[in-house]
Amino acid sequence: MSFAATIAAAEGASHVVTELPMPAPVYGVIVFSIFVVAALATFSFRDVANRHAEKAAAYAREHGEAQQH
Repeated sequence: MSFAATIAAAEGASHVVTELPMPAPVYGVIVFSIFVVAALATFSFRDVANRHAEKAAAYAREHGEAQQH
């Protein structure tokens, strides 16, 4: 079967369209809200190292200032 015949046969076939369960912009809103929640979770961990500066200083005194790996 030639390429042209294949295309002609495909054009004659019935085209089935499956509808989305909700409008397309709703998917964008859902994904955007997931990204916002992930960004808020990431943002909540800002400056965590400075909250425990005394623990970091105690660890540095106990284990040496600079560790070579």
